[in-house]
Amino acid sequence: MAHLQLDQARIDRARNSARRIAGRVFDDMDRSTTTTVERATLRLMGIDGVDENQVPLPNRVVDHLQEQGLLNRGAALAVAAAMNEQGWTAQQVAEAVAAGRLVLDGGGDDTAARNTADALAAQSCEHIAAQRAQRAALIGNSGENGEVAQPWLYLIVATGNIYEDIKQARAAAEQGADIVAVIRSTGQSLLDYVPYGATTEGFGGTYATQENFRLMRAALDEVGAKVGRYIRLTNYCSGLCMPEIAAMGAIERLDMMLNDSMYGIIFRDINMQRTFIDQFFSRMINGYAGIIINTGEDNYLTTADAVEAAHTVLASQMINEQFAYLSGLAPEQMGLGHAFEINPELENGFLWELAHAQLVRQVFPDASLKYMPPTKHMTGNIFKGHVQDALFNMVSTVTQQNIHLLGMMTEAIHTPFIQDRFLAIQNARYVFGTMRDLHSEIEFKSGGLIEQRAQAVLAETESMLAEIERIGLPSAIAQGMFAEIKRTATGGKGLDGVIAKAPGYYNPFPKRMLQGGPRHG
Repeated sequence: MAHLQLDQARIDRARNSARRIAGRVFDDMDRSTTTTVERATLRLMGIDGVDENQVPLPNRVVDHLQEQGLLNRGAALAVAAAMNEQGWTAQQVAEAVAAGRLVLDGGGDDTAARNTADALAAQSCEHIAAQRAQRAALIGNSGENGEVAQPWLYLIVATGNIYEDIKQARAAAEQGADIVAVIRSTGQSLLDYVPYGATTEGFGGTYATQENFRLMRAALDEVGAKVGRYIRLTNYCSGLCMPEIAAMGAIERLDMMLNDSMYGIIFRDINMQRTFIDQFFSRMINGYAGIIINTGEDNYLTTADAVEAAHTVLASQMINEQFAYLSGLAPEQMGLGHAFEINPELENGFLWELAHAQLVRQVFPDASLKYMPPTKHMTGNIFKGHVQDALFNMVSTVTQQNIHLLGMMTEAIHTPFIQDRFLAIQNARYVFGTMRDLHSEIEFKSGGLIEQRAQAVLAETESMLAEIERIGLPSAIAQGMFAEIKRTATGGKGLDGVIAKAPGYYNPFPKRMLQGGPRHG
């Protein structure tokens, strides 16, 4: 594979800065928990369903514990203590709390409660491990990405109706998609609860619910058996319920989750303390479940210029990498994001796109990179758009990206039709096939324009990370260093869901899922 001559010492310095940046945030945030971390814990302990008003039972129990002043010791302890006292399951405890028949007091033997919580955690982890093993077995039996080597072809469905999504997902898989992403309903990231059951009335996407996950997983397994390859399922593990959606995805064997450490802060105005705590716990679950995360750096280039802001993408990827390591994710589970978003009118823009993509590939040689198509500069000219997508496809295969979100020539006009997706697949398969080994046949000119551009972006990245290390990540975000959007440490939605841990706080999942504790890359 062709390589750029990059300064490895500079890469190492930048990565060391990112490691210290992430470590400082982790140390600061580890002193607190959140309402949604506690709700995710209860879901993993077996609590599910809703009350008569359609309020999820995990919400009812966590709200009750907040009212009792007990949440700072951990929801797992209080529920486990009640289980021991009443001789009930966790589900029965939750139903009794919701019905007003039981008041949790946190009393009883802490050691016994911990043992009960640990036993439930062991059962949950066994189920998740079995789902991970089943994924491996299905891939082993039928393979994946049959005709063309990676990149995987990633397609989106977004009807708002899970049953219509399933029809479109089946069609996409039969046409050649390797990954199907179910776009989430507009605004769900700002809901502080997870809707329940199968849903048919989403807006611009379909609600992320556990039943919707189950239905789509079963449909993709069925069509995968038909086409002879494993089809990966993706959803959105972000927003105010990030850890809960991670838990649901792990239980139902999702394969990928959009799971960024800063996206919610920057683009959804979710409080940064809430997000930093939630992203750790959600990524820990994803890591244990063998789920590949997708980060959101491509979004920076929708609000900032893709040439001027290229270094912010790499800097954020390096920080995301270190947060991922802390949560137990392996490099191959890190779908670090970037995008083909340079203005097509820019002279030599293709060279800069190639430089950026190759730079990311070399800085993260073992990551499952996710490459996003042109969107910002797409217009109603579908013919030009199809050419832009073809150039994007070429950069992806030449730089050996892993997860390739297919560009749509109708991007600027409407939600893609099935035929639009078909043309996008045909475009990508043509480029990937006719250029399959091009990456191993070419070399980048030493000192040429592409190499110079990559070196310049790397130098800016090192400088940016050094500055963030000096001032701290919260201050960097407050100054608008990413995506030119400013957020404060005490602003945004969800700060009221951040709870300082009491000395006796307990959660049974980190020690079981991390096995050795948080680690740095």
